[in-house]
Amino acid sequence: MAHPAESAAPIRIDGTDGRGTRRLARAFFEQQGITYDGIDPDVDREAAAFVFHVNNGLRSVPTIVLPDGSLLVEPSLSALARKPGSVPSG
Repeated sequence: MAHPAESAAPIRIDGTDGRGTRRLARAFFEQQGITYDGIDPDVDREAAAFVFHVNNGLRSVPTIVLPDGSLLVEPSLSALARKPGSVPSG
């Protein structure tokens, strides 16, 4: 379930709803029962600046920030499942 940016969920997805990879990432987290902040860089200027900055001037979405601060950019579902911190432990 998505939360507003101010909720400080441990995972942040910067991307637009029109991108299939963002929809896949959201579905993945929701199926895992993981909360996340969904931020649209088309609406949020700070998110747009962040996406450009971390992707060397490219608008690569979704850009996902995991709890350890690592990034996944336009990841496949298998890349999400392999990345520690993107699925609950235990």
